[in-house]
Amino acid sequence: MITVATLSFLTELEKNNNRDWFSIHKKEFKQIEFEVKKAYSSLFDMLKQHDDVDSFKLFRIYRDVRFSANKNTYKTHFGGAYHRKKPALRGGYYLHIQPNDKSFIAAGFWEPNKDDLLRIRKEFEHDDSTIRQLISTPNFKNTWGSLQGDEVKTAPKGFSKDHKAIDFIKKKQFIFTKNYSDKEVVHPNFLTDVNLAFKTIRPYFDYMSEVLTTDLNGVSLLK
Repeated sequence: MITVATLSFLTELEKNNNRDWFSIHKKEFKQIEFEVKKAYSSLFDMLKQHDDVDSFKLFRIYRDVRFSANKNTYKTHFGGAYHRKKPALRGGYYLHIQPNDKSFIAAGFWEPNKDDLLRIRKEFEHDDSTIRQLISTPNFKNTWGSLQGDEVKTAPKGFSKDHKAIDFIKKKQFIFTKNYSDKEVVHPNFLTDVNLAFKTIRPYFDYMSEVLTTDLNGVSLLK
């Protein structure tokens, strides 16, 4: 479980984001981090029951401030990513824990490389009916809502801004998110709900994995 103590610690850290305070509370942090790792690991075991995930990473609490205007030393959240087995399986899962009802999960494609991005756009240019059907099913839409992600202003180079699928083609990311309140996060069934949501995203991952491992003629690119 994610506990009330975890959210309380992160709340206090946001108020006291400095090395002196963190040093005094380092022992408390290490215990909380240990418990959080167990929760993320538990979710990893759940995911392995229905997907081929080969690793997960809980990100460090320390921020890299070298290129950031925000010079706070510590993150005020926990974040962890789960990786599907590549190259055959694409996409990834993310769990973000942050107090004040800012927790969320995400799934999809955050930063496709230029080749993958072009392949996805070409697929949608060729036929956008499959993706639209997948993400508009009631169970999927009720769980994840609409496709999100950064996008170009008009149209990528080589694509028409008047194409009927331009709403998808102009995206640079292809992600879905689901928000959680603090009350939901500390509920005993929280991780079960997260796992169920991740299970619901699977048809989208299966489709996108097929797209990214074949050419436009459907010929496999895997060796």
